[in-house]
Amino acid sequence: MDPVESKMSEKPETKVLLVDDEDQFRKSLAQQLSVRGFKVEGLNNGKDAIKFVRHENPEVVVLDQKMPGMDGIQTLKEIKKIRPEIQVIMLTGHGNTETARVTGKYDVFYYLEKPCSIDELIGVIDAAKKERVYALARHEIPDVKRRDLKLWLVGAHNFRPGLIALGIILFTAIAAMPTPKGLLALVSQEKSGTLGEKISGYSNYRKVAPGQNISDYYTFKTGLHQKVKKPDGTVSKVPLRPEQVAFRAKVMIGVLLIAALFWATGAVPIGITALLVGVIMYFFGILPPNLVAKAYAKDSVIFIFGVLAMAVAIGNTGLDRRIGLVLLGTSTSLSRFAFIFGPLLAITASFLSEHALVAFLAPILILVYGAAIRRANITKDKSLAVMMLLILSYCGNAGGPGSPAAGGRNAVMLGILSDYGMSVSFSQWLKMGLPFVPVMALVTAAYFFLAFKRKIKVKNLDIAEEVKREAEKIGKMTFDEYKAAAVLVLLVVLWATASDRFGMGGPVLLCIVLSNILGIIRWRDINSINWDVVALYGAASAMGYGLAITGAALWLADSFVGLLPDSLTRGTGLLISCSFITGILTNFMSDGATVAAVGPITVPMATLSGTSPIMVGLATSFASSFAHVLIIGTPNNAIAYSMGKDPETGEQLLTMKDFFVHGSVVFVLSLGVLWVWVFWGYWKCISI
Repeated sequence: MDPVESKMSEKPETKVLLVDDEDQFRKSLAQQLSVRGFKVEGLNNGKDAIKFVRHENPEVVVLDQKMPGMDGIQTLKEIKKIRPEIQVIMLTGHGNTETARVTGKYDVFYYLEKPCSIDELIGVIDAAKKERVYALARHEIPDVKRRDLKLWLVGAHNFRPGLIALGIILFTAIAAMPTPKGLLALVSQEKSGTLGEKISGYSNYRKVAPGQNISDYYTFKTGLHQKVKKPDGTVSKVPLRPEQVAFRAKVMIGVLLIAALFWATGAVPIGITALLVGVIMYFFGILPPNLVAKAYAKDSVIFIFGVLAMAVAIGNTGLDRRIGLVLLGTSTSLSRFAFIFGPLLAITASFLSEHALVAFLAPILILVYGAAIRRANITKDKSLAVMMLLILSYCGNAGGPGSPAAGGRNAVMLGILSDYGMSVSFSQWLKMGLPFVPVMALVTAAYFFLAFKRKIKVKNLDIAEEVKREAEKIGKMTFDEYKAAAVLVLLVVLWATASDRFGMGGPVLLCIVLSNILGIIRWRDINSINWDVVALYGAASAMGYGLAITGAALWLADSFVGLLPDSLTRGTGLLISCSFITGILTNFMSDGATVAAVGPITVPMATLSGTSPIMVGLATSFASSFAHVLIIGTPNNAIAYSMGKDPETGEQLLTMKDFFVHGSVVFVLSLGVLWVWVFWGYWKCISI
């Protein structure tokens, strides 16, 4: 075989559109590219080029600037409107500095003057083809192979027709299936006020009036009455029947399944799945329109939006580099980052907001990543970015069991225990929970260090030194940095002292407004944040509320418990079972809602079986921190995902697949550490 033909057979054809009004030049260049393995289409004007781009979608366009009628720049602008991912190489015999400047404004990949060597052009085309992959990711455009049915069904990230069809089938099957008797009985059960009754696990149990059932309370809370026409012709409103509420609970379980499937596999963009949750809740009447909107606008969602905006403000001033010097000063190697920084972060997260810590540190780690790959003279090191960001997120999650101050879920559990006449002091919680934190952080660090050590391309990374170099680039602190530091201090103080009154979202909104007034951040900066992550967390909040208010969450928890063998309903077995149930549910619901649904079921089981209710309650609360598998599990995951983009190309380095794969491993490890180190370990040696 001819060497040229052999080379051609080794690589797939690149579809190139050549647009030039000089017929002889165009035909000669097209022939030279064709014999080298490119699939070339030649056209002599911009109008035909635009039509070709619309219908044939070439990968690279080689475009002459000077053409009669529609010139190259006009053609370029139209091409980018239609297919922003297409890479355009501007080729002209009239090139000059001004031409390069003008075409550069319209996202030209490369600028070449005629005549250029064929080898130089081929090199640029190959580079453009690689850049197109990044452009597809930046614009969230799936690269789907449509000529093969199997490949089309598998699809590409953000468009997987086979999984979309599977999700629709599963949702329809769940909605259409007969209502389980247990679910119908649960929404029909009237509140008696007796401790241990199944309905006590309902999220709004304390607000349900004696004699009222979930169906009645749901109708009262949402205002979704049914209208009944009386014999005299008048119309009155009566509560929904239990069957109607149970149907809505089934729909929410279907929403949970389809959303988890789509988020885990990337079947559609995460923002579209976030909207789909709302669409189903609107059109199936789960909540009235105003309450659907309200469910999306929880304080946690405002918090996610706020910390992403504040991270931009801090990055704009360079203050992130100063913070990095303080917090990452011990991370002189990847091993020290994993085994020293990770546990320190986890312990700190037991007393301060882990979400805030992750929000401030994630941009710094991406800054370190960018500097490290430039220094190593490589274009990408995905493993490095994934390792650093997931250690950050998961060690932040690991701080949850450390103290009562680590999150609202712990406060929910304290309230449940108080309903049964038991209380846990701050020091008692520390004694039972804090020893878990550094051990879990070390186990997490060990997993990522061993799993990624050989995959990471950047060798001998000194994170502290990289942060120091980045800080030295910007010199002394500016007045803007001092202003940003003052706003940041105010934010931390408000979170620490006033979050009970103003939540986590109120203070961060205040600081965004102050940052704008002080000239630290502009509105266009706020527009640049990762809004799909905000939408995703809004959808997760809405979904959690829908599952809780319809009674679906309680039914799921009760069904899990009902499947347990006798050996797992008492003693250490009960601790294992309730932590497992909580750990599974918390990956799909907020941690507080999960504890509210599971705790009132497992705590009375502990009383009846002679197991310590405090141990069962804390086991439930601890496991609600194990939301590692999906982005929606915790703000930590959402923040890390939003920051996990290549600073140069915009490629999403930290993907949903990374959370699913590595999060599943860390979830299993978390349960293992909880069961072995806590339940069978030091809990056996301490008194309650």
